[in-house]
Amino acid sequence: MFSSITKTCGGSLRKFATGTSAVLPFDTIYALSQCTPDLSQLQCTSCLDDSITQIPICCNGKRGGRVVGRSCNLRFEIYSFYNVTADGQPPSPPPLSPTPTNGTTRLRPGEEGNSSRNIIIIVVSTIVSLIFIILLCICILSGVRKSKKIVGKADEAVEDEIQSAEALQYDFSTIRVATSNFSEINKLGQGGFGAVYKGKLANGQEIAVKRLSMNSGQGDPEFKNEVQLVAKLQHRNLVRLHGFCLEKMERLLVYEFVPNSSLDNFLFDPIKCTQLDWEKRYKIIEGVARGLLYLHEDSRLRIIHRDLKTSNILLDAEMKPKISDFGMARLFGMDQTQDATSRIVGTYGYMAPEYAMHGQLSVKTDVFSFGVLVLEIVSGQKNNSFRHQDNAIDLINYTWRSWREGTVMNIVDPNLMEGSRAEIMRCIHLALLCLQKNVAQRPTMASIVLMLTSYSVSLPAPSRVGFMHSVSQSDMSSLQDFNSRSIKSHQSRHDASLASNNEVSLTELDPR
Repeated sequence: MFSSITKTCGGSLRKFATGTSAVLPFDTIYALSQCTPDLSQLQCTSCLDDSITQIPICCNGKRGGRVVGRSCNLRFEIYSFYNVTADGQPPSPPPLSPTPTNGTTRLRPGEEGNSSRNIIIIVVSTIVSLIFIILLCICILSGVRKSKKIVGKADEAVEDEIQSAEALQYDFSTIRVATSNFSEINKLGQGGFGAVYKGKLANGQEIAVKRLSMNSGQGDPEFKNEVQLVAKLQHRNLVRLHGFCLEKMERLLVYEFVPNSSLDNFLFDPIKCTQLDWEKRYKIIEGVARGLLYLHEDSRLRIIHRDLKTSNILLDAEMKPKISDFGMARLFGMDQTQDATSRIVGTYGYMAPEYAMHGQLSVKTDVFSFGVLVLEIVSGQKNNSFRHQDNAIDLINYTWRSWREGTVMNIVDPNLMEGSRAEIMRCIHLALLCLQKNVAQRPTMASIVLMLTSYSVSLPAPSRVGFMHSVSQSDMSSLQDFNSRSIKSHQSRHDASLASNNEVSLTELDPR
């Protein structure tokens, strides 16, 4: 136990011992114990044992201490407090009251010295061991305190997350005042999942409030989770969610106010469409592409939108696009590339064929929808209601046929004839690549953004596109029947987009 033991003994006047021990890497314990000369071996041992039991009472947690008994004493320090002389004379102990002994057997001088020496060595070893244990306990308690601090910080982080969710919540009375009690004057639009109202908060901030239908089947926890998901998405080409209101049967989504409504209100209106020259339309295409790239690759989450269409593209005061409506969005893991589902959501005419018919979902599903969107922006016509020479045919099929025949400029909106022919042809070419039947041949959104911003990137020749023209009428009836049931049972899956009433939206019933 001791790295060094120094003792002086021999006669009955020299019942003492000193010793040292390295307890911690940077500390050495120095100890001394002593009994009065009149004590026998047994009495000295008993006296020192009693003194040791007093250490936790008088000296627990201290780096040094001293216990003085009637006939013995012991002391320990982290520095050398004794100086044994050459002849072994110990330092003068404190005065001890001799205790008379009766009935003890006296040993011969040599035997008494050897016995006392052995006892004192054992006692000092015990003392140092006890001190080591005490210091070890102090270290352990210190570690426990640090662990509690770490756990406390983790609890604070969880509490902050909860508080951040609550910070998004508005009082219903605040929203009611902001919208003038949801007056018809402030109503911006009506969709299948609720009405949208313009509002103005007390601080002057303008907002758009989506008032979801009261017969929604979505629970409060799911509603809050969806709000938290959308609130984490921050990009200049995404509509920003300010918060929500959840009170009794009322479910409100509070968004930034986008003054120019949705893209379809301009694009398919014979008067308003003239406000969208080619420069504005090209910037809209590029902005939507950057928003999708953020959802697919650049955000903390990987989001598949699943319902990209003109009515879900809002335009701000400068006609810059903002993607809205994340009620049907699907969250992917960062390493996940595809998934499958038995329930299809989205809008017919924008859905990729492998997704609409087989439930195969990936980022390329949004790429296909983006291709349809580009064709509608270039042509100024809807994919589902496109007609050419009184022949009912979808825009995708007609564009592909025109591309092969070299007459693809026939699809271009007459209002764009003053625009750059090279840019228009490049956008049509890019749209056809997004609409490839083979999923692997469709570009990623990162490649699309590069193709839109750099003309040094050459575009490959498109092959056969995928389109839903082959869907039978009975299949369409089944899809529409499913849609009508879904709208009634799951209305709150949409947010503040201004949905077009003549589009068929399909909504899945199971939680994402």
